[in-house]
Amino acid sequence: MNVKNKKVRLAGIGIKRLITILSIVSLVSTSPLFAQKKLVEATITYDIAINSNDSKPNAADLLDGATNVIYLKGYFSRSEMKSSLGTQATIIDGKSGEVTMLKDYGEQRYMIKLTPKEWAESNKKYDSVSFSYTNEYKTLYGYKCQKVIGKINDSTTFTVYFTPELIPINKDFEFMNRSLPGLAMQYESIKKGKIVTYTVSDINFKPVPLSKFDLPKAGYRVMTYEESKMGIGN
Repeated sequence: MNVKNKKVRLAGIGIKRLITILSIVSLVSTSPLFAQKKLVEATITYDIAINSNDSKPNAADLLDGATNVIYLKGYFSRSEMKSSLGTQATIIDGKSGEVTMLKDYGEQRYMIKLTPKEWAESNKKYDSVSFSYTNEYKTLYGYKCQKVIGKINDSTTFTVYFTPELIPINKDFEFMNRSLPGLAMQYESIKKGKIVTYTVSDINFKPVPLSKFDLPKAGYRVMTYEESKMGIGN
């Protein structure tokens, strides 16, 4: 092989390598997978607002201006809703599936323990939620969010904006939105015929103390899920 042909061959190899490198760079820059962050530990705050043209007040109106704070640590989660009524927390052990609800309304304090089966039963209306993805987007707390329409088996629909950039490893805390490929940054819930909107107002990635998931040893009346269904503690 003469020198000229050898140079041509080397140039060809160089071009092939350059094309391969450019292809990889292009794939990395366009693939959403490289922008994703697994939510292993975080504190997420949702602001709650009531959207209704109905002038007739009901219990749902007491949630207006409330907050729902989600604490995530591995497979543990704690959802803590604070409103003018008081505080209600739901602590979930994602590995065992056990759920504990703490209701603190002044002097009335209840602890309700649920098995995985009972937790699923309490959320059965969301078992068959289907989502229709739209081409509408908006930015919430600095994250690009896609609009989807959820439909419950009773034909009730609700709107969700989620980001695929944040992926909770434990989605039990957002039962109705758990099949979405990302974190719900804004979503609707229907309570007492009124639309309740939850919108993320803060996300903190600092470590969450393990004590956040400890259960109180005293001060609460312990009851079963069956008792709670009969209206006790509600």
